[in-house]
Amino acid sequence: MLKSKKIIKRLIQIIFVVLAISFLSFSIMYISPTDPVRAMYAVSGSIPSEQVLEQTREELGLNKPFLVQYVKWLENALKGDFGISISEGKPVTKLLSTRVIPTIQLALLSLLIMLIIAIPIGIYTALYKNTSLDYFLRGGTFVFISMPNFWIGLLLLYVVAMKLKLIPVVSTEITFQKMLLPAFTLAITMSGKYARQIRAAILDELSQDYVIGARARGLSERKILWFHIMPNAILPLITMLGLSLGSLLGGTAVVEVIFSYPALGSLAISAITSMDYPLIQGYILWISLIYMIVNLLVDISYSKLNPRLRKEAI
Repeated sequence: MLKSKKIIKRLIQIIFVVLAISFLSFSIMYISPTDPVRAMYAVSGSIPSEQVLEQTREELGLNKPFLVQYVKWLENALKGDFGISISEGKPVTKLLSTRVIPTIQLALLSLLIMLIIAIPIGIYTALYKNTSLDYFLRGGTFVFISMPNFWIGLLLLYVVAMKLKLIPVVSTEITFQKMLLPAFTLAITMSGKYARQIRAAILDELSQDYVIGARARGLSERKILWFHIMPNAILPLITMLGLSLGSLLGGTAVVEVIFSYPALGSLAISAITSMDYPLIQGYILWISLIYMIVNLLVDISYSKLNPRLRKEAI
């Protein structure tokens, strides 16, 4: 069991980092040459006079000093209020919350598909090292890694959706079918990297003394692989999985735009193109918070899965 003091220390660190990120993001938005008030009226299609612009800035508090604006924004943010989206005219918190569930669903499905692809490839390439099968599968992983997500997405969209017509190209509902193509797109690139890591980890474990001892005791190769080698080989991948999960939960903008998938990445692209400052700031805080929480959970899981790391964890 991890010491609660270490967890509290990490949580305090997370708070300070989030505050620093919020300050930097607010500073960048503040010094940006684009006027958020003009952008707000531009979205609505109106051209207001300078007097109306000044009156709107005063109503929104945008004519006050930087620190006053930041402190006010931070007070509201701590209450869960990130302001009103300029482009959508809705609360930022509501916009982000409606995209969270689709983002989580896509992230988990992508990781599941990736593991289904990567684990068998990693195992077979390790067990049949330097064979024609090993060379063929490793060549495939190089291809997976080198292909950009947007190209894979467009290829799958063309073949599966347009040519084979297995999945509808346009769908307003978030269904399992709608998630399949973007999930496969994300999983293919990740599977190449993970397959190579699994292969390297298994090869390292095969050279350990405990494997020789297990064989000497008469254990079958299957039992040695699944009950001794795999638990130790998978452990180093937890950090990679945590980072991948954090990245996926932050949104995968290009893939989401290609497949018209309504998650956080596409929302961020929309916010950037429309210079929606409140929405951008809320999105930045979401990403930073997710990365740090996932990192903390990875450290906790390390200590749970490997008792030898409990003293050093967190």
